[in-house]
Formats: sequence, C-alpha cells, structure tokens
Amino acid sequence: MQMLEWSKTWVSNVAGEIAIVVGLAMWVTSFERIRRKMFEVFFYTHHLYSLYLFFYLLHVGAAYFCMILPGIFLFLVDRYLRFLQSRQRARLLSSRLLPCGTIELNFSKSRGLYYNPTSILFLNVPSISKLQWHPFTVTSNCNMEPETLTVVIKRQGSWSQKLYQKISSSVGPVEMSVEGPYGPISSHFLRHELLVMVGGGSGVTPFISIIRQIIFQSTQPDSHIPRILLVCAFKNSGDLAILDLLLPINGTTTQITQLQLQIEAYITREEEQPIADTKKLLQTIRFKPNQSDSPITAALGPNNWLWLGAVITSSFVMFLLLLGIVTRYYIYPIDHNTGEIYHFSYFVLWDLLLVCASIVIASGAAFLWCKKQNGVEKQQIENLEVPNPTASPGSDLYSADTELESVPHQSLVQATNVHFGARPDLKRILFECKGSDVGVLACGPKAMRHEVAKICSSGLADNLHFESISFDW
Repeated sequence: MQMLEWSKTWVSNVAGEIAIVVGLAMWVTSFERIRRKMFEVFFYTHHLYSLYLFFYLLHVGAAYFCMILPGIFLFLVDRYLRFLQSRQRARLLSSRLLPCGTIELNFSKSRGLYYNPTSILFLNVPSISKLQWHPFTVTSNCNMEPETLTVVIKRQGSWSQKLYQKISSSVGPVEMSVEGPYGPISSHFLRHELLVMVGGGSGVTPFISIIRQIIFQSTQPDSHIPRILLVCAFKNSGDLAILDLLLPINGTTTQITQLQLQIEAYITREEEQPIADTKKLLQTIRFKPNQSDSPITAALGPNNWLWLGAVITSSFVMFLLLLGIVTRYYIYPIDHNTGEIYHFSYFVLWDLLLVCASIVIASGAAFLWCKKQNGVEKQQIENLEVPNPTASPGSDLYSADTELESVPHQSLVQATNVHFGARPDLKRILFECKGSDVGVLACGPKAMRHEVAKICSSGLADNLHFESISFDW
C-alpha cells in the first residue's frame, strides 16, 4: 500500500521508486562491458537523466530541491545555451581526405571565437543520426587561422564510416551542427624548455594544435618557444599522412622552419619501406556555401564570460521574484485562507517551472542579442574538387625519391626520422632528454600512457613533468 502511495502532505513514494528504477538503468549500462560493446544502449539510456531528476525532486520535496538548486540551475543554463548554439547549421568550407582513412573538416568561424590547443568540438550530422553527438579534436589554431576551425576524424566506427562515405561522395556540403569548442583555459605547455609529445595512432591529433600554437608564438617578439620532440607510433606507413595536418590547409606558412622540431615516427607492422604505392594522394574537396549555414560562433559572443555572468544573475533574480509573486498571491491564499493544504509535490512543480522559464527568457534574450550584434558572416565558397590531387607529404616522409613541394614540407620531412618494424623505446628517449624542465604529454592507448607516466614518476629523472591527454570513455 505504501509503495503505491503519492502523499499530498509528504514525500511521494511512487516518484522515488520511478527515480531509482531509472537510476539503476543508467548505472547498469555504465559498466565497461556494456558501455563498450553496446554503446548505443549506454548512450540513449543516459538521456533519461532528466526523467530521473524530475521524479527525484518530486520525491524529496521543495526543501531538498533548494539544497541542490545551485548545481541544477547552472547545469540548466549551460545546457540551454548549448541547445541554442546547436540549432544553427555550421558552414563546412572544405575537407581533406587522407589515404589512411582520416578526414579533416574545415569549418567557417567568427573571428571573435577563441579557444586553446587540445580543445574538442561536438559534432552532429542529422543525416546519420539526429541524436548522436561525437567529440573530436580541434587541430586548428585560432591565431593562425582566425576564420576557420578544423577537426580531425579517423574512420573507425560505423558513424565515422558513414560520414567518410558522405564526404567523399557528396556533390554538396553535408549538413552539420556543432557544440563548443571546449578546452583548457590556458596554454601552460609553453612554459617548458623542452616539450616531448608521445602519441599513438590518432592520439597524435591533439598535438597538432599545440604545434600550430607554438608556430604562431614563434612569430611573436620576445616569446619563449620550447624545443619540440614528437614521438609517434603507427601501425602502417600510410598512417604517416596524419603528419600532413601539422600544416594548415589555407596556405602553409614558412614559420615552421623556425622551430626546433624533431619527429620520431615508428611503423610497427612493416619491416621496411613499401615498394609499391609509396606516393599517396591527398584529396581536397571544397564546398559551395549554403545560405542557411553560418560560421561557428560562441553562444554568447566574444565576451561570453561577461554575458554568462549577466545571464546567471538576471535569471536567478527573475526566478526569486516570480517565486515570491506566485507564493504570495496564489499558494499562500490557498494554504492559509481556504483551510486546504497545498499539495506537497506542487511546490516542486512550481519551482521547476519558474526555474526553466527564467532561464529560457534570460538566456534566449542574451543569445538573440549577441547573434544580432555579431551578425552572420557570409562567405562565397566555390564547390571545387581539386582536379589534380596533391601528393601527400606523409608519403615524402618515407619516400626519398618524391619531389618536395615547398619549404614547409621540406622542413617537415627533414625533421622526421622513420623507423620501420620497431616500437619506441620510451624509457631511453625520455631519459636522454636534455633540459632542466621537460614537459611530457602522452595521448593514445591506455597502456602507452601508463608506461610514460610510470617512467616519469620513477624518480630516476627529476626534470620530467608528465601530463596525460585522454579521450577514453
């Protein structure tokens, strides 16, 4: 009897039971075996968090709701602003298809959008799935490329396979929506004397944005530029084409020649340089603009922190005022003048309604104002597929007979040593690093990151400072 009770004067048992059933479903699908083997089940089940929160609040009542209100309020503000940003279609300018199956997508962005290296961008392609949002590494630099934003996608799962097919066979731009970019608040890696970056496979991509940032810093007067050692491991020689992305698509700059850059590339599944197909082709596809698409912009414009503070403050004040008005002129007369007891759960429903209304009004007004101020940047981009695909500089890294196309590519090739049939001896490489302050960044398979962390924390070298960049879920 009590399990089926929805009390008018106290907590609702039914609401609590519904909340715990939803919470258990989310918890069970979070186990690694289910999460990795049946990702779709894990992903869609976790969309029930709003249902869980709703019935949980109905169960605990308005008093407990006020105790956790700050966290819920900030989350709802952030979620609604992300929703507003994601409703716009991002303008896809071009794409580069690498022979190793990796895609580089170049989007138009507003000049006022700033982000730091190692940021990520969430991408949605409605023609593949309207609900799935996938995070990808941002490889561009907002200083070197003020009007473009670039992400790299490796063709592995079913979603990325479908995207690769759409991009490679499409005669027009593919509709996409984005959220972000999100990333660290500072470029702290620039403080080191030597920067060692260890990556495996697609784990190299976060380092591209770091190297581009250092290229930009090298053009600034009186700036400290660390020496760079990039240690990367690939399964096949075709994966070397990923190193092409160190140079941006919109004109390769010669500043890379000013860097003290050394690249040690290891090919683990090939004993020697392949004889056939050593000259790979990199295909560049450019798209015509769509009038409904717009450049990627921050949800609240360049001064997003100032606007965010204004949104949070104004929406919370609005919530308190509306709650006071509803309590004084609607709830209080019923609760005290008519002799009736106002329903216990209705207090929570009013709180939720007023919180959501305040956030929608304040956030929507700020978003529309910023959108009006910034305007929509219109650019005319021709839909042109390069008639003669250029040779992949990645193939130059292991083909000495290939003609070098430019000074930046030549500098990149000269800075690269390729080792076939071997894995990097990380212990030897790290211990041989000279310098009083050596920053070590690792991104890639878990075993590799753990090995690098173990070496840096062994105490045998006090100049190594480790940081892991992980995208594991």
